[in-house]
Amino acid sequence: MIEHCWHHDHDILEIRPVAELRPAEFRALAAQVDPVICEHGYLQGLLIDARHYRGWQNFAAQVPNCVFTRNQHRHFHRIAVLSDNALLGFMPQLLNHFVAAEVRPFPLDEEDAALEWLRYPG
Repeated sequence: MIEHCWHHDHDILEIRPVAELRPAEFRALAAQVDPVICEHGYLQGLLIDARHYRGWQNFAAQVPNCVFTRNQHRHFHRIAVLSDNALLGFMPQLLNHFVAAEVRPFPLDEEDAALEWLRYPG
């Protein structure tokens, strides 16, 4: 299951994988996100809050789906990943192989810093 919410007037999408991830859930999320991308042309950022997701190896295999379908990742300027998992340090290198956006990890207690980084790309 994937929960989501919007920040900064639909400029930043936050997703929270909270259970096993299935392709149908990504398609359902994409159906809600696509109209926003069509309206704005892009999204400032994607915040992946992975605090409740324990399947990092499965998550890595799901990365291409995580940024939806049909190359939506090209419409994000930045992606922030929130987690205290030790593998977090390797996520940017992994994600950079799959997405066009700049990717950066953040510890769970730095959610505000992650949102600030997403909001103001350099």
